[in-house]
Amino acid sequence: MGNREPLPTSEQDIISENLPAPTSKYKLKYQQYETEMKEGYKQYSQRNSRKTKSNITHQQSLRNKIDEKCLKGEEANTDDITTLDRKALLQQGYVENPYNTQQSARKLDAEIVAAEKKKQMVAEQVMIDHLSRAVISDPEQNLTIEKKESAYVLPDSKIAPLRFRKRTLHETKIRTHSTLTENVLSHKVQFDGRILSRNGRDACRELIGFFFTHDQSLTIYEYRQFGKNRTNVLPFIYKNVYSHQCGRRKGKQYRLGDFYIGANLTFLSSDHPSLPESIKENILLILRITNINQVALDSLKTASVKHEDDIIRQEADDRLVFKAIQDVLKEKLHKRGVRILTGLRKYFQQLDKKGNGLLDKEDFKQALKVFNLEVPEKDFESAWLILNENGNSNGNGKVDYGQFRRSIIGEMNEYRKSFVRKVFMKLDFNKTGSVPIIDIRKCYCAKKHSQVISGHSTEEEIKSSFLETLKDACSKSDEVSYGEFEDYYEGLSLGIVDDEDFFNIICTPWGI
Repeated sequence: MGNREPLPTSEQDIISENLPAPTSKYKLKYQQYETEMKEGYKQYSQRNSRKTKSNITHQQSLRNKIDEKCLKGEEANTDDITTLDRKALLQQGYVENPYNTQQSARKLDAEIVAAEKKKQMVAEQVMIDHLSRAVISDPEQNLTIEKKESAYVLPDSKIAPLRFRKRTLHETKIRTHSTLTENVLSHKVQFDGRILSRNGRDACRELIGFFFTHDQSLTIYEYRQFGKNRTNVLPFIYKNVYSHQCGRRKGKQYRLGDFYIGANLTFLSSDHPSLPESIKENILLILRITNINQVALDSLKTASVKHEDDIIRQEADDRLVFKAIQDVLKEKLHKRGVRILTGLRKYFQQLDKKGNGLLDKEDFKQALKVFNLEVPEKDFESAWLILNENGNSNGNGKVDYGQFRRSIIGEMNEYRKSFVRKVFMKLDFNKTGSVPIIDIRKCYCAKKHSQVISGHSTEEEIKSSFLETLKDACSKSDEVSYGEFEDYYEGLSLGIVDDEDFFNIICTPWGI
């Protein structure tokens, strides 16, 4: 121990006195290790510095965007942009922080699988109903059975009880004239639909329809789920041959060409006594096709009967008239959509003293004037003529104001509408048709709003802004109906061009 050279102070602190001195080999390894550690720390510091600078730059760009929006909002004062409009426009802040695409993709895949299961279940039920109903209900099947039953008027002890006897549904030797086969019923087009209604329970019904080419008939079924495990599939519109009840094709039988995404199917409510009372309150039941089996449709189109060319031309001309008006109003509605659409609904309801949803020409002209949505007189007259000729006036010179608004202002596409319905169905888990404001507050999450991330606003401020603009759309202060919820997002949709931007705006705060 006495021959050992004194160690540097740093080594004396680390190495115990009773250990042998490190050899030159291990000293070299230690120096290499020390050099690597220093180099690694240096690289880590540089990366951390770059990351911090990147975050600062990102936050600065977000602030710049926010300031830009505020400046634009101030400049827009001359265009009648109110504080309420600006608060509604805050919802666009979710566009800057897209919804988690990986999480969204997983949810979407699960939803697609669940939707396919529903469709398969409904399709199986349709086949069961119509393959068995024809046999059971055919009067010929009862002839033999009635004769047998009449022979046993009194009970006989020598005859075995009914439960032990061999029983058949009918005498199989009898041929029936109305029996459908699986092959005949397989030539069909399956589609999803929703009811055009402001009633939340009706608007959110899950409807799946079928159009059969063998006799040009159609049927619509409703899929209902009670809790997690209990489901029910029942006919909503019974299988029959139906005709258009309004529009250019009024009175004409439904054909294959009438089925496409966005098409309307119209039925007289009085012809379907089993419909819910809320639907029978209206003269017409209007069902919008939201999705369709395009493969089956394309394969059957070759044998379909073409519609008259003049009707197709007339419908195209009608769309051009409404498109011209919508283009005129688009700029006026761009930043004021939420306030104007919700305001129009309230205004129409005040004018509708009878509560039947119908108003006359002067009422609509006055409404457009009140909300600074005037359109050229010629275009207005053309639109009014089309709405009257297409059977929307019910023969009394009045038009349904829901139809008028959809035609003059337009509406969001079915992709966007599907997410609005999905959110409302999530909120309205009891299927009452309205949601308490307190539940809206609990479910709405503003964590991923750009202003919250940048520190410009708090979660509570963004949430309060949303609730304030939503409450303004409501007739009751403590709850939101489906129609009011839909109007809010319909107005917001008018200022959003990209579907994916709308997807982020509605999916991010609601977590769907």
